[in-house]
Amino acid sequence: MTAVSPVSTWTPRRLLLLAVVALASGAGAVLISQRFGHAPDWALFLRQGWILKLHVAAALTALALGTVQLIGVKGTAAHRVIGWSWVVAMTTVAISSFFIRVMNPGALSLIHLLSGWTLIALPMGIWHVRSGRIRAHGRTMGALFLGGLVIAGAFTFLPGRLMWAVFFG
Repeated sequence: MTAVSPVSTWTPRRLLLLAVVALASGAGAVLISQRFGHAPDWALFLRQGWILKLHVAAALTALALGTVQLIGVKGTAAHRVIGWSWVVAMTTVAISSFFIRVMNPGALSLIHLLSGWTLIALPMGIWHVRSGRIRAHGRTMGALFLGGLVIAGAFTFLPGRLMWAVFFG
């Protein structure tokens, strides 16, 4: 019997499961809000500035592309094209977040530390794969997908945040 390291327990299947749960949570938010007699208030979202709309569009794109990456075969030309598209989407999410200062009007908040880390970790993940460190590449990109996208996205559904207001407000 061989020992399993904690890092190896985060398999693509588990990350995929988390992505499915995140997507289902979004669908669940719609269903719950309709059950309680409140349809999503898309007008509230549409009244927001273009930076926030770009941020959400890039985040949803990154979520979809990241999910495809977890499911797909690694090392193929398609994986590389989707991967670069995901990197562009994640970079857009991180950079656009610096212009969103609703939580701490006029100033950066703690969530911007995650954006800064994303801008550091993305090139690290690319460097790992170019250096032949495939496992490190997978761990880095998987952590960015899980922490920088799925978990951070889940926090947008907390009371007082925009997505809460859109779906439950």
